[in-house]
Formats: sequence, structure tokens, C-alpha cells
Amino acid sequence: MLLAVLSGLIFSIVLVFFGRAFKAKWSILIPILPTILVIYFAQMIPTISSGKGFLQHYDWVPSLGINFEFQLDGLSSLFALLITGIGSCIFFYGRAYLKGHPYFDRFFGYLLLFMSAMLGVVLSNNILLLFIFWELTSISSFFLIGFNNDSADSRKSAITALSITGIGGFFLLLALVLMGNIAGTYTITELIQHRDTILNHQFYPLIIGLLFIGAFTKSAQFPFHFWLPGAMKAPTPVSAYLHSATMVKAGIYLLARFTPILGNHTYWNTTLMVVGGITMLYAAIHSLFRIDMKAILAYSTISALGILTFLLGVGTKEAVVAACVFIVVHALYKATLFMVTGIVDHETHTRDITVLGGLRKVLFPVAIAAFLAALSSAGFPFLTFGFVGKDLIYEATLHYTNADWTWILTGATVATNIALVSAGFMAGIKPFVGPLPEKFEKVHLPYKAMWIPPLILAILGVFFGVLPAIAGDYFTTAASNTIWGMNTESYLKVWHGFNTVFTLSVVTLLGGTLIYAINKPSLAKLARIEKLNSISPQRIITGFANDIVRVGHWYTGIFHNGYLRSYHFKIILFAEALLAYRLWMSGPISLDMWDLTYPDLYEVAVIFILIGALYLVVSTASRLTAVVAMSVIGYCICLIFVIYSAPDLAMTQFTIDTLTTVLFVLVLYKLPPFINMTNRGIMVRDAIVATGFGIILSLVALKVWSEPISTEISDFYGENAYLLAKGKNVVNVILVDFRGIDTMFETVVLSIAALGVYSLIRLRLKSSEKE
Repeated sequence: MLLAVLSGLIFSIVLVFFGRAFKAKWSILIPILPTILVIYFAQMIPTISSGKGFLQHYDWVPSLGINFEFQLDGLSSLFALLITGIGSCIFFYGRAYLKGHPYFDRFFGYLLLFMSAMLGVVLSNNILLLFIFWELTSISSFFLIGFNNDSADSRKSAITALSITGIGGFFLLLALVLMGNIAGTYTITELIQHRDTILNHQFYPLIIGLLFIGAFTKSAQFPFHFWLPGAMKAPTPVSAYLHSATMVKAGIYLLARFTPILGNHTYWNTTLMVVGGITMLYAAIHSLFRIDMKAILAYSTISALGILTFLLGVGTKEAVVAACVFIVVHALYKATLFMVTGIVDHETHTRDITVLGGLRKVLFPVAIAAFLAALSSAGFPFLTFGFVGKDLIYEATLHYTNADWTWILTGATVATNIALVSAGFMAGIKPFVGPLPEKFEKVHLPYKAMWIPPLILAILGVFFGVLPAIAGDYFTTAASNTIWGMNTESYLKVWHGFNTVFTLSVVTLLGGTLIYAINKPSLAKLARIEKLNSISPQRIITGFANDIVRVGHWYTGIFHNGYLRSYHFKIILFAEALLAYRLWMSGPISLDMWDLTYPDLYEVAVIFILIGALYLVVSTASRLTAVVAMSVIGYCICLIFVIYSAPDLAMTQFTIDTLTTVLFVLVLYKLPPFINMTNRGIMVRDAIVATGFGIILSLVALKVWSEPISTEISDFYGENAYLLAKGKNVVNVILVDFRGIDTMFETVVLSIAALGVYSLIRLRLKSSEKE
């Protein structure tokens, strides 16, 4: 499984070096990888459906509890098949959609990276490894959403999506670390065994709160939902892949995966039901007023994600089964409708449903795929998998454990599904029915690779609708068993007889059809809805973000104004305040413990020379004299080191001081010879701060002198330097071995700085850029 997860990452690196070849004759190889992966995961279906699983472990950073641990069970198998199966269709579709694009190879490099990241999320059995892949999905989706980087809207949408999901990732990391520390393990299969420990811990509410933020931001739950409609600025293959079947369902996967560990608790279930219920109703209603096909699908996607969150909150066996079935239902019809939208936009150059119509006459196979997907989204009886999914949703709400809430929950889901039926018809039927406008008469079918994938997915929706037992036996039952923790004994059937559930399904279909017939979306209606944007979550959160930016500008203007002397002044002033506070809190200095000795004559001479050089530095108006005087101060310190038996420090100080003096002279050669000291106020201020700093450091030295000497640390290094690190120079051993990680990061920082300097040296600006 490790190779399966990393294959997309490896292939994306190959594209960096051989991208030009993949733009032309080798482009057919790009969709081959997800096809091979879907075959790989499909051949494991019999084992997974029988209740067994696969576990793989590879050591990575065992000291930190991070290892390559992968598990393939019912839940991860379902998502892996969706990621690779729908991914195969998207890759074939995208190859034709972006044919001839100058950044063809770059796009598929990002898409392959994203596929690897999603596989890593759903297959990881180590929660820290899961988080690494989780963040990689956010980074790769940022590049995909902002792929059209010449568009300001695309760039803004990408930054918004990264900001929201990135913040969620931060809180998710806190939740995972807390949970792992409480349980004493970071392995998901072992965390399940510590369920009671986690649930009874005082930090349980904090853990689920942090985890909810991570899941809600990724899966676009209210009030974090607004990034998803903005992400529709991405190319259609991105929308079809990320925002229907994969990335937005990562949050749903997270909630499902941790249900056996954190679920079946009032805090967990109530929060998910409330947030999911608000999201599904809010987004479903919004979808009715949109006129852009992508916008309709974006809001209906948010609503569907709300339904899944709501079902996981209901938490009963029926709700878990319904959630697993609806994951497949939604992925099939929504990916189809997104790809259909891309075809319509590709051929007609518009997605406005108020001007589209009659396209069945010129895009007949595309129209068939759209009709079938729209019917599945509506839950058309006895034909589509969506009918089975809606039946199971209503069965879950009707059998809710609290009878007082049964009809409230059922009513909310019915209202949501009625709106979604209408939205599905708006995006999947309206552009293809009615008369064909004259300006679209020359529209023709695109490449077969563009309309065959959505047709395949639409037909699969019908196939599973007619034979739902196949989907249940091989996909959804194993997934629901994993979430439920035991056999759910679920058997999918087309017909359950004339009952309340069937009646609600018919009411939903008829109600949605009626609203579709009555509702006439227009720019005027959309403008009226957008008047409410002033109180929308997007406006509130964006306003808060803008306030943070304003505070940042204020802070930067004060503390980061670009003047080196200002930085030095503030750093020293802060250090003085910190040290003075610490000295004050530590109590008075004990004079009894001072063991003072009178200095020798040569020590006094060195000190007088140092004081004289210091006076010369602060009083001279010549830059060169100041530099020479500073070097004298440095050499005096070297002599003090020699006097007190520290020749290694003396040599280091001598080398650095000499080099610094030479560099100063070389730099000052280009500057005016004299220093402008007209501002006496600043000079007095700096003198006071410098004097205060010297006094405080003197007090610190006396305080250290008065403390009893402890040699535990130095003894440890002295005794173990040779035994553990095979080095006789204790200082070198400390730097290279005992502080190896610190030194490594210092090396990295210097390397980055060197790259920056090299880039500036090699920079060649155009004349217009220089101006």
C-alpha cells in the first residue's frame, strides 16, 4: 500500500522533468496510473467484504511515534475506490479537457499529488501520518484551485480555501496530539481500545471541539462553507474530483473514522446533528437561487455534505448505513454533473441556465448522462441508486432513538431533499430541454474522452439502483460495519413495500419537481438574496480576517519599519524588561556568597584600555575611527579570555573580531566618512537604554555568582562525550551530536539565506520593473 499511496507523488515528480513529453505523445500514460490503482484496490474487495482487512507497517520516525502504518478495511476501501475509480474518469476527462493547455503537465502534477494525499488520508493507521497527508491535500488543492493564476478571482479563491482548511488543520493537529497523549498511542486501531479512557477524560469536550473544527472546515460545514463556492473558479476537472468525491469528503471520512473512538456521546451526536442540519437546509435553499451551473452544484454539494454530517450525528445503525450508501450515491451523480457542466461550458462558453436550453439536440450522449445523474440525485424510484439512498435517510430519521425528535429530523431531511431535487434538475435537465437557441446550433460533441466518463458514472448510478445488493455486498456494508464496530446486517433492496419511507420518497420527488417547474432563477432574485451577504458567515469571518490584517499592518509599522537601529533598540529594550522582571521576582542578591578578589595590574590596564576605546566609539564622528575602536574592544575581550584560561574562546573572538573589522571597513568605504549626530534626543535615549542594559547584565552576572554551583550537566557531557559520541572535544560533541537537530536546522536556515542571496545576485530586472 505504501507504493500505491506514494505513486502519485512519484509520478508528479517525474512530470517536473519530463513534462514536455507528457504534453504530447506520452499524455495517455497519465490516466493509466489511477486506473492501475483502482484495479489494485478492486482485487481486494472480496477479502474486505468478508470482514477481513490489511495492515502494513513501515518504520519512519518511531521515536516520535510517526510511522508508515496503513490499513485497508471497509471504510478506507470504499474511499480508496472512490478516489481511484472516479479519479480514473477525471484523469481521462481532464486529458481531453485541457488538451493543448500550456500548463498541461503542471495541472496533472498537482492532481497526482492530490490523489496521493487523499489516499494517504484514508489509508493511514497513524493519526500523525494522517495529519501530514491531510495538510498535503490542502496544499495541493490550493495549487489546483488557483491553477488559473492569471485570474485575481482564482488566486483569491485559492487563498481563501487554503486559509480556512489550514486553520482547521491546525486545530485538528491539537486534537490528534491530545488524543494520542491521553491514550498513549497514535495508532487508530489501538485508539479504539482506549475509547473509554478518552471519553471519560476531562479534555474529551476539547478534543472533539478541535476535531470538529478540522472536519467542518475541510467539508465546508456552516459557517465555514463559503470557501467551496469560491473554489469553483478552478478548472472543471478539479471541481468534479475535489469538490464532489474526494477532498470535501475528507472531513466526512475523519468523522466516520473517529466515530468508533469518540462517537455515541451526547456532545458528539448533538453537535453533528445541529451543524449538519443547519448546513444541509441553508445550502439547499441557496442552491435554488443560483443561475451558474457550477454554483448550483457547489451549494448542493455543501447540502449533501451537511446530510452526511447529520447522519453521522444521528449515530444509529440505520443512519450509519444510510451515510455509507449516500457517500457513493452523491459521488456518482455529482461527479457526473460537474463533468457535464464542464462540457457545456467548454462547448458553449457559458454556464448560465437562464440562457442555456435544448442542448440535447447537439450533445445527446451528454444529455443522457445529465438526465440519469439528475434522476439519481432526485431519487427516482426503482431505477437509480439515489432512490435507495433517500429511502435509507428517511428510515434513519424515522427510527431515531428519541421519538420526540423523529418528525422534526424527518421534516428537515424532506425539506432539504426537495430543494436538492429541484437543484439537480436545474443543473442536469434544464440546459438540455426546450428549444435550442440559435447561437448554440453549431455546438458539437467534444472528444469521446470527455463525454464517456460521465456517461459511465451515470450508468453506474442506474446499475446500482437496479441491483443495490451488489453495492451493499461489496462496498457499503463493509464500510458501515467498520464505523458501527460490528455487523450492521444491512441488505440493500430496491423495494420495501408501500410504507412511510416510500411515501416520503414520492413526496420528495413530486415536491422537488413542482419547485423546479415553478422556480425561475434570475439575476434579480440572486441580487435580492445577495443583499443578505452583510450578515453572512463569509462577511463576518472575512471582516474578522481583515481586522487581523489591519492589526498586522499597525504592528508591522511600529515593530518592523525596516530600520536596523529600530530593531536593535526594541530587542534590547524588551530583553531589559524581561531580565529586570526576572531579577525582581528572584529576590535580592546575596552579598555573603560573593568571593571577590582584587584584579591584577595587567587586568586593570586591559579594563582601562577597553573603557577608553568605548568612550572613543560613542564620541567620535568618524566611521573609520569607530570601527577601529570597536576592534580594540574586541581584542581586549580576547585578552580577558586568555587571562582566565579560555584560549579557545579567545581564538574564536579574535577571528570573528578581525573578520568583522575587515568587512566593516570594506562596507564603510562606500559610505560618507563622518557620522551625522545632529539628533541629540535619540543619542540620549540610546545612551540610557545601553547603560540600563549594562547594569542589568552586571546584576545578572552577580546573581549567577551568588548561586550555588551545579556541575551535573557539565559532568554528564564530560563523562559521556567520548562514550556516546566518540569525541574528545566536549564542545564539538555538544554542537554536532547532543545538539545535532538544532545544528541541522541552523544549517537549513543558512542554506535558505544563501539561496536568497544567490537569487538576488542573479536577479536581472527588466527596465520597466526597475522603474
